Amino acid sequence: MKSADRHRVIVERLRTSTQVAVVELAVATGASEMTIRRDLDLLAASGVLRRVHGGAVPATPSGVEPPFAARATSAAAAKRAIAAAAVELIRDGETVLLDSGTTTLEVARLLRERSLAVMPLSLHAVRELLDAPGVRLLLPGGEPRPGELALVGPLALASLRALRFDVAVLSPCALSTTGGLTAHDLADAEVKQQALAVSARTIALADGSKWDRTAMAHVCPADRPDVLVTDTTAPEDQRAELAARGVLVHVAQPAQENP
Repeated sequence: MKSADRHRVIVERLRTSTQVAVVELAVATGASEMTIRRDLDLLAASGVLRRVHGGAVPATPSGVEPPFAARATSAAAAKRAIAAAAVELIRDGETVLLDSGTTTLEVARLLRERSLAVMPLSLHAVRELLDAPGVRLLLPGGEPRPGELALVGPLALASLRALRFDVAVLSPCALSTTGGLTAHDLADAEVKQQALAVSARTIALADGSKWDRTAMAHVCPADRPDVLVTDTTAPEDQRAELAARGVLVHVAQPAQENP
């Protein structure tokens, strides 16, 4: 198993367990215990987890936003599939407001060869699009959040208020049919709300791990986005409920990855 695949296994197990052991991870991945220890040390250095005797525990308590590096390895195949489906809904020549987050970073990678005007709300996405030949890159103001590099604050809000976009691609931290779209950070939620206000239509992206969860800051009701792109792990009954409430729900099928 490749190192990236081992890291995904480790992150996924930490999402559902309070602690993982080196021995059990070695069995699950087919790697040696020495290799697993190196993986855990690397992930600990990135802020993904915290090392303890014989294994590791999550770096952040439940309900706190996991580090960007941890989310980048979680549900990676689903995020790529969701991004690919979302890009199909964007037409050449449109103006696109691209939210921060790991799934929207996958969208940025797929927009490199398109002919669009794009304003990314994250420096991670800006880096991806800097040399894209067909992209007219617009940069907002704002203050980058550490680690996330999401642009927030009065300058970011002022940049959005001055413009109008054909489509906003949003990536909430959590999604609930009752609680709506939510974010962990108050300033990030405010930017997302402004993105909704200045865009003609909205595409929300949420893999199955974000469903039936609620973060602290409310962004909008669950039926506010025009389109919701998710994957097959999202609860089927809740998908049907949002579709009945007028949201166009696209279910992306993640590709099978080679071991």
